[in-house]
Amino acid sequence: MNTPDIFHHNRVILTHFDSYSAALLFPRWEKSLLWPAALPDAATPMPSPAVIEPAFSGSAVKLALVQRCGLNPDELKRVNEFNHWAQTESGPVRIHLLRFTSFEAPKAAIRALGGEFKPISLLRGSAMSELLLLREVFNLIVGAGGN
Repeated sequence: MNTPDIFHHNRVILTHFDSYSAALLFPRWEKSLLWPAALPDAATPMPSPAVIEPAFSGSAVKLALVQRCGLNPDELKRVNEFNHWAQTESGPVRIHLLRFTSFEAPKAAIRALGGEFKPISLLRGSAMSELLLLREVFNLIVGAGGN
């Protein structure tokens, strides 16, 4: 699957955790918290498939995101413990979590892509399904002491 097509069945949540201030930030792209687009309205949660096909590979999605957005791959870590899927009319969609490991959130890079970093408390107005995913991210990262 080539880079432009991989995001048809994959979405990404990006986050940055500042362990010094305990600030967990997420970029919002217009109204969506998922990159490159929100899930379709009719999407419903589904269990993870027993076999994950290459089209849903976390490393392939990270590589595609880095190539498309010009992000530094050394400053992005895939959080493997986050494993969410949605069923859509066009098939399953895997939602990946990538965390920036840089000292500061790359606000300029995200702004250049049309997004803006915000704490979860300022993301009201986003889709409830996306906010529930962020709550799980919050519990996963902050609950693990930021690691």
